[in-house]
Amino acid sequence: MCGIVGVVSNAPVNQLIYDALLLLQHRGQDAAGIVTQQEDKFFMHKAKGMVKDVFRTRNMRALPGNCGLGQVRYPTAGNAFSEEEAQPFYVNAPFGIVLVHNGNLTNAHALKAELSSVDHRHINTESDSEVLLNVLAHELEHTTRGQSLDVQAVFTAVRKVHRRVKGSYAVIALIAGQGVLAFRDPYGIRPLCIGSGPGTVVLASESVALEGTGHALERNIEPGEAVFIDLAGTVHAQQCADVPQLKPCIFEYVYLARPDSVMDGISVYQARVNLGEALARRVVSQVPPSQIDVVIPIPESSRPSAAQLAQLLGLPYREGFVKNRYVGRTFIMPGQAVRKKSVRQKLNAIASEFKGRNVLLVDDSIVRGTTSQEIVQMARDAGAAKVYLASAAPPVRYPNVYGIDMPTASELVAHNRSVEEVRAIIGCDALIYQDVDAMKKAIGVLNPRISGFDASCFDGVYVTGDVDAADIARLNAARVGGVEDEQDTSRLALPNPVS
Repeated sequence: MCGIVGVVSNAPVNQLIYDALLLLQHRGQDAAGIVTQQEDKFFMHKAKGMVKDVFRTRNMRALPGNCGLGQVRYPTAGNAFSEEEAQPFYVNAPFGIVLVHNGNLTNAHALKAELSSVDHRHINTESDSEVLLNVLAHELEHTTRGQSLDVQAVFTAVRKVHRRVKGSYAVIALIAGQGVLAFRDPYGIRPLCIGSGPGTVVLASESVALEGTGHALERNIEPGEAVFIDLAGTVHAQQCADVPQLKPCIFEYVYLARPDSVMDGISVYQARVNLGEALARRVVSQVPPSQIDVVIPIPESSRPSAAQLAQLLGLPYREGFVKNRYVGRTFIMPGQAVRKKSVRQKLNAIASEFKGRNVLLVDDSIVRGTTSQEIVQMARDAGAAKVYLASAAPPVRYPNVYGIDMPTASELVAHNRSVEEVRAIIGCDALIYQDVDAMKKAIGVLNPRISGFDASCFDGVYVTGDVDAADIARLNAARVGGVEDEQDTSRLALPNPVS
């Protein structure tokens, strides 16, 4: 999961890109980068850290020009500790291209070998984004054959990229002296939208980056679609996939995206309200509301779901945890030890809301279980009589291979465990999970155009149709945070068929 932005304007864009990245900071806290173009020359600054720490006044002054790209990075593949893994990535031929990428390529290993042996291109990092950049560069070079670039050549190159590349990818690329290119994988797994303001066209992962910088959301980039914005600001668009299908990642709505974003025609906030409504029905079937004194959300993504659940069940809704906003999101911190240590630094319980009460805690999802375990214990320490835990998402049982940092089966508390076994590990008095079909229905009803979702971490069905247990083991070996345990990989049973 990363956040990307691209801008073509009639005014300097460095501040605009910076502001947009701040609005996308929740999508990546490991590294940040900006590249701009002036008179066919690229100016770039990127480094590890948060946006506010990476860019100082001197760095911003060194980013002139009226078009550019930016990215906030959260690593799932490659070396998390290398400055070279930060984006944008650059290649000098053809034309000169810089690229930012949100997603994860499932065939990056094969592509890297192909680029070396057939295309004669060198990959200098472990990042699949550099692989993607070089595939795009090769196809642009092959399409133009040394001639000048035109819009149809760009779209032809993207069509060839779609046929070679597998996995999830939302891409924005700046081609020197030509313009900005954006495209999305044929399933639309990772989000990308376009908006505009006076003299400016903006592309971004989420609509909040447009609206928060004073630009109007126009639409989402369609799955498989390519959009090219020339330096005059003219927008050209064409469908470049053979069989596009809109199947976005459902975890974006459950957790990843900001609630004030609209993605593929769905309000993220409303999606979470709907999840709360569906979860309320699950709670009633397992714990009588008369046994619950208060509903308390685990900040922050679960608040809309918890509030709707409480209203439907006629229960008091209270804020029982105070969040330290200066600690990063524990979900995207590498390493279990760091995550566990940060929970109590991040949250503090309000004892008066727990003492002597049967509390229903509502979380957006339970992935590794480390945070849930700590929070349940915090509620008990604060005096709760009983602690029930409800998850607005179903059990996360399968690895994710499309750009979310939870691909290792051994890290998933629900993998190969029953709900009762998970409950015992977390230490709550009752554990209520959302139903998979109810989750899909609750969100899907908000946009009938969506043909389905990538819900692979919940149901084990990988929408690209090219992922099996061996692929997952290989991807895990290259991921940030460690290598998959061989014994655990051998026990990874994916639903049949994987499609």
